Amino acid sequence: MPEVCKSKTFLNKIAVITGGASGIGEACVRLLAERGALVIVCDRNAEAGESVAKEHGGLAVTLDVANPEAIAAVAEKIETEIGPVDLLVTSAGIIQSYPAPPEELGIEEWDAITDINLRGTYLCCSNFARGMCKRRRGAIVTIASVMGMRSGPFHAYGPAKAGVIHLTQTLAAEWGRSGVRVNSISPGYVMPPVLARAIEDGMRDVSVMEDSSALGRMVRPEEVAEASCFLLSDAASAVTGINLPVDNGWLSGINWHTYGGVRARR
Repeated sequence: MPEVCKSKTFLNKIAVITGGASGIGEACVRLLAERGALVIVCDRNAEAGESVAKEHGGLAVTLDVANPEAIAAVAEKIETEIGPVDLLVTSAGIIQSYPAPPEELGIEEWDAITDINLRGTYLCCSNFARGMCKRRRGAIVTIASVMGMRSGPFHAYGPAKAGVIHLTQTLAAEWGRSGVRVNSISPGYVMPPVLARAIEDGMRDVSVMEDSSALGRMVRPEEVAEASCFLLSDAASAVTGINLPVDNGWLSGINWHTYGGVRARR
């Protein structure tokens, strides 16, 4: 798509991005702003949210998606004081600190992960979609994970992200006749700060994550943001209820380890 077209894609649209102060959320903020949207950065890190919003000519609202009352209040505040929300990206989320067996995974951590990743996604969608449905227009992208598509030793994170994928499909059917599209993206391995620390501490091996994918590398946040912008745009006007893996072919390559790994470059 020519740059001149990209720059006008979201002109005069208001986009809310939860978890927008870092990682995938920040990358979505940057691309949406570059393509004309007024971006509203919702993040529980108020200072970081303000910094990102200022950099991209947007607004910042402090929000912890584990708090149902706060989500409802923020959605109402944005709609009444800023304007009608056209686009929503639910990027706020946390991952498990390490791949613990169930008998070692505390219920407090399990609750926190599912509350933020699944319940928080549901509440953000339901609160912001209320106005979208009334106006008969809107697009939502939820951020899931390939961990929600395959078995793995993340007994809170994986099921929560699987729930996000299923939730996205049900919401797409629920709101489709009201003009609201809902799709999810399942990123492969990206490098958030918590994963970087795990690698530094020797708890994770980055080469294993890279070698498991068909393309042999990690996913960049901006690649997930590009896919999000496509699903939010009119170019995807007939697309709803899908889960799009952006994983460098991790889903395609992971089983090749049984046969010695993905083939080397020719």
